Amino acid sequence: MTQSPIKITDTTFRDGHQSLLATRLRMEDMEPMAAAMDQIGFHSMEVWGGATFDTATRFLGEDPWDRLRKFKNLMPNTPLSMLLRGQSLVGYRAYADDVVQEFVERSSENGIDIFRVFDALNDEWNLSKAAESVKNTGKHLQMTLCYSVTESGRMGGPIYSLDYYLSKAELFESMGADSICIKDMAGLLAPYDAFDLVKGLKDKISVPLQLHSHYTSGMASMSVLKAIEAGLDVVDTSLAPLALRTSQPAVEPLVVTLSGTPYDPGLDLEQLLQLGDQLETILPKYRHHLESPKAAVIDAKVLSHQIPGGMASNLLSQLREAGAIDKLDEVLKEIPKTRKELGYPPLVTPMSQMIGSQSVSNVLFGRYEMISGQVKEYAYGMYGRPPSDIDPEIAKTILKDYEKESPPIHERPANLLDPEIEAAKSEISNITDDRDDVLIYALYPTTGLKFLRIKHGLEQMPEEMKAEFDSKPVVENDQPRDEYPPKSHLTKTFNVYVENEYFKVEVDPADGSVHQIAPLVSQPRGLIQEEVAPDFHGQDSEDSVSNSGETLVSPMPGILLRYLVEEGDEVKAGEPVAILEAMKMENTLPSPATGTVQKLQVDEGATVVKGDVLIVIS
Repeated sequence: MTQSPIKITDTTFRDGHQSLLATRLRMEDMEPMAAAMDQIGFHSMEVWGGATFDTATRFLGEDPWDRLRKFKNLMPNTPLSMLLRGQSLVGYRAYADDVVQEFVERSSENGIDIFRVFDALNDEWNLSKAAESVKNTGKHLQMTLCYSVTESGRMGGPIYSLDYYLSKAELFESMGADSICIKDMAGLLAPYDAFDLVKGLKDKISVPLQLHSHYTSGMASMSVLKAIEAGLDVVDTSLAPLALRTSQPAVEPLVVTLSGTPYDPGLDLEQLLQLGDQLETILPKYRHHLESPKAAVIDAKVLSHQIPGGMASNLLSQLREAGAIDKLDEVLKEIPKTRKELGYPPLVTPMSQMIGSQSVSNVLFGRYEMISGQVKEYAYGMYGRPPSDIDPEIAKTILKDYEKESPPIHERPANLLDPEIEAAKSEISNITDDRDDVLIYALYPTTGLKFLRIKHGLEQMPEEMKAEFDSKPVVENDQPRDEYPPKSHLTKTFNVYVENEYFKVEVDPADGSVHQIAPLVSQPRGLIQEEVAPDFHGQDSEDSVSNSGETLVSPMPGILLRYLVEEGDEVKAGEPVAILEAMKMENTLPSPATGTVQKLQVDEGATVVKGDVLIVIS
């Protein structure tokens, strides 16, 4: 076996902050580092795809296409890589073939050099169009093996055996792959399994082999070293401040480990350390996204629940917003059970979101009492072929109220999808005809449309989209009491109820200073159900409208995507009346009573919290 220097892909600007900071790094904080990153000599920089596209438009008010063009301009010497979810692109459902083709073309023209294409089920049906489209651009097609195990924690068993991965890799190479990536999204690849897998793949395929792993279980650095010894060509790492935990292994110790060996990547350690220091000056702004109820840096339980890094940070955030962080352990125990019932899919987007959100619903509302539209589509076959059969009884429960009455499909799902691009163009023709904007809308009809209206000056950017921090220093304890100290980046807003008064209070946890106290309501508000309520929803509580009739309230935080009824409509108890997006899944909400729709309480597209009234029925 020929020994050669290992090549390194840096993930700091994509998966590093996706895994640890819920993808919240703003472009203004990455731009100052980009030119220096370009001089390091990385094999490639992963800067786009995954959750970056959605997060930029949904939470940050940033144009993801503009972000990509800026990266390309700032880093002309380093190939730029993106993560593409096969037929799902950067979204959470299968899109029509014309959307896939257009997205790949525009990504290539805007700056992507390497397309890492994967499917959550390793189903070639969902990879074929994306692979074909990448090859047509002349750019590098990297096809991906999503690594998973069943329940043992080690490779093998009836599904995820060595033979399973070897056969998939051979198939992907025959589809035109220029390289193959092992995507260990949850840190499940054990060191000796990594050696066997890489050695086996190098004997079967002729194209370069890359490893993307997460440190979640604590094994990744050991697995990377064994994979390199087995002949690995490229490895993913991150700068230390955004490494480890649920992110990738850190590049700095790997550089030192391999120094003076045949695998030495030849990167300058001092340059890397300087960039790490620069990143450290930025990250305090985002410290609140690192909150975790766990003290440990690693999560050995991942070997059981198998939650990938990007999903882990979002799961914590969602449970915290729902006031259910105390249910975390129950959810983690529920995830393996739900995954088994749904055919042992690898837990990577969008399957990780489906399994995670369904597990949360099972814990909070009863098993399969609330089922997202995406889980129904999956059970019907619209996401492709699961590695194992879905439990027949569970499938029956999931599909009992499904709108499609025919049996589940057994063909390439995209064959059943009508073209979407022309319709998308028409629907936003009054806003823009820009090709990239059309794709934003096609991918995210609700949140994307909101972003485009903001971008083109038709709506004001909401406060929650603006930077949630400033650059002022943390307040010193000797600040004069008769002055308002400047807010630090840690300031949070709380709703405080004292007897018959309601206060909106901003608190800086860095020093405990109360920066603002303003009475908002001077009458009793009834029982308080939430410990912390975000200050942006502004909807009526159930108590304030309960005298007007029966109410449908939001069971969890999310976005009210659309109503299925209008004011004045007659509805029956249990009839679908609204679609709520929560944890990036669409949930159909039933009417709580039989009667007449008196009022649709919030606007479509509005952000709501648990307990907000959505519909009043008399």
